[in-house]
Amino acid sequence: MNNLSSQILSTLIYYDILDYPMTSFEVWKYLNATDRKEKEEDIFKLHDIMKELENDKLKNQIEEYRGFYFLRGRKALVERRLEKNKISEQKFKVIRKVVFWLRFLPFVRMVAVTGTVAMKNAGQSSDLDLLIVLKSGRIFLGRTLVTGLVHLMGKRRYGKKIVDRICLNCFLTDKSLESRLRDVFSASEYFFIVPLVGRETFRSFQRENIWIKNFKTNFYPDASGNLKEISEKGWAFKIKFFLEKFFELNIFNELEKSLKKWQTERIARDPRTKEEGSIIVADAQALIFFHRAHSLKMNKLFQKRLEELAVS
Repeated sequence: MNNLSSQILSTLIYYDILDYPMTSFEVWKYLNATDRKEKEEDIFKLHDIMKELENDKLKNQIEEYRGFYFLRGRKALVERRLEKNKISEQKFKVIRKVVFWLRFLPFVRMVAVTGTVAMKNAGQSSDLDLLIVLKSGRIFLGRTLVTGLVHLMGKRRYGKKIVDRICLNCFLTDKSLESRLRDVFSASEYFFIVPLVGRETFRSFQRENIWIKNFKTNFYPDASGNLKEISEKGWAFKIKFFLEKFFELNIFNELEKSLKKWQTERIARDPRTKEEGSIIVADAQALIFFHRAHSLKMNKLFQKRLEELAVS
C-alpha cells in the first residue's frame, strides 16, 4: 500500500472510532499526516484523494455508500451520521441562545463549539462542549461570571444533568491560546472547532496552534467566518465595553486574587482531580477540566487499530 493509501486508511480508521463516515472532501481536509517529514510531493490535492479512493488495494479495506467512505462492514454508520447531523443542528440552536447572552459578559474574548456538536456528530444524549477564551488577568472572575450566567439560564452541566447542558471544562486566556495537549485527538478537536463569538481571537487561536499540521496535513488558519457566528456589533459591544471598564476597577483585582485562591483550592480537593487519566490545569492562563480524559483513551485505541490493520 502506497503512502497516500496509508494516510487515507489511517484517517478512516481514526474517524471510524468516532462512528464518523467521511465524504471524499472530508477525507482530504482531515487527512492524517505521516510520521515522517513531508515533502512537497506529499501534499495531496482533492483529486488525488478521489483517485486514490478507487485504488484496488485500498478498496479491499473500505466501502462507499451515498458518497461516504468507511471501513468494511460499517455501512450502518451512514444513516446514523445523517441522523446525527440533524440532531447536532438542533443542539447548535440551544448553544446559540446561551452564547447570545455570554457575548455581553466582560472579559469574554471568544466562545467556540467543540466536540461532537462541532463535528455534527452528536447523539440525543450529548452535552454541549464550549471552549471559552477570557481576557488575561481576569480568568477566575471571567469563569465565575460565565458559570453563573449559564447556571441561571438552567443550561450548566453538572451531576446527572447532561443532555443539552453546557459543559464548561475549558477556559483559556487571550495571552495563552496554544493548546496544552498536542496529539491526534486534540488536533482533530481543534480542526473541527466552530467559533460563535470572537473571530479575531479565533484567528489568533489558529495561528498559535499551527502544530495541528503535524497531525493534519491540510490544516490551515481559516480567515473566513461561518453562518453560525453571532454579531458583537452595536449596543451589545457598548454594554460589554462599559461592563469591562467597571470590572477593571482596583477592587476587582483583589476579587480576582480571592477567586483564584478559592477556585484552585477547591479544584485541588476535588477527588476527580486525582483520578488516573484526568488532565487538570488550574493557573492564571488556563482552567482545563478533562476528567478521565477521552483523548488518552482515543489515542491508545487509535494506535491499537492501526496495528491491527497493519497501517504503516
